[in-house]
Amino acid sequence: MTDPGRRRPATIEDVAIRAGVSRAAVSKVMRNAYGVSDAMRERVNAAMAELNYRPRIAARAMRGQTYTIGVEIPDLGNQFLTRVVDGALAALSGTAYQLIIAPAEAGTREGLKAIEALVDRAVDGVLAVSPRVDPWVLERAVGGIPVVMLGRHDNDANYDTVVGDDAAGTRSVMAHLFGLGHRRIAHLTIDEASTENRSAHGIRLRTYLEEMTLAGFANDIRVIRTGEGQAAGSAAIRAALDDDPTFTAVFGGHDELAIGALRAVAESSAHIAVAGYDDVPIASHPALGLTTVRQPGAEMGARAIELLLERMNGRDRAAHVAFTPELVVRTSTFPPG
Repeated sequence: MTDPGRRRPATIEDVAIRAGVSRAAVSKVMRNAYGVSDAMRERVNAAMAELNYRPRIAARAMRGQTYTIGVEIPDLGNQFLTRVVDGALAALSGTAYQLIIAPAEAGTREGLKAIEALVDRAVDGVLAVSPRVDPWVLERAVGGIPVVMLGRHDNDANYDTVVGDDAAGTRSVMAHLFGLGHRRIAHLTIDEASTENRSAHGIRLRTYLEEMTLAGFANDIRVIRTGEGQAAGSAAIRAALDDDPTFTAVFGGHDELAIGALRAVAESSAHIAVAGYDDVPIASHPALGLTTVRQPGAEMGARAIELLLERMNGRDRAAHVAFTPELVVRTSTFPPG
């Protein structure tokens, strides 16, 4: 048990021990974060009073910035997000700032715990890569720290956003596949919670549905759900081929899924065209030749960092930046056989 009479200042760990909770719980109470019960708040506040604890956040305010920027990433295996981080690093080159990377908790794209962990470490700003967390929960979690959301089409006045024009990119893929003669086009995408309307995947799904309907192919709509990554995408397409192999093309919600689809198609010897989204580095390999929508990941990451720095320097109005995608046609798409 911590001795409250000792001379050294109490720490957040001392408070956690005295209150019988975790360090993260103490931090949540201090930030008035979402999900803190009244009982926990009372225990933590009582422990801080007994130990005469003065939060380190106050010391941070006195000494100024920590010169760290946190990046929350939902999927470390996604090569597009690697490009985003590369762009962020390039934008910080020559500055005193460093990045702290926090992956989202396993099995979810929400990323709230990762964002809270970054805030606990007193970062000066957060780049959140398309989490599912609700805007009001996000705002409570960060407690006024500048935030840029990448990949989510919010129009919130309290944080900035950087997105690609996902509707235009999807329309370009669908027009290409229609032009080749496809009508039975399946869309391989992630779980329903990650395809709500504000998200990039949500807009790609909705635009796919709209384009199929407008083309008169509503009866041929097929949405295939999967987890993250190439292995999950491949397994989902294998199962779909076993169930009803009538589709002639697959539009993957991003390139990792599309590459998984290519593997399943190759293993089955089916004649199925595959297109993706993002144009990750491996997509241009001659063995894959993946037709995809190119998003400028590095430029998007760099712009997000620029927006954070502007916020830190006093800009108080939200900025919402959209990048124009480009269809890149390669050998993975062809007319139906």
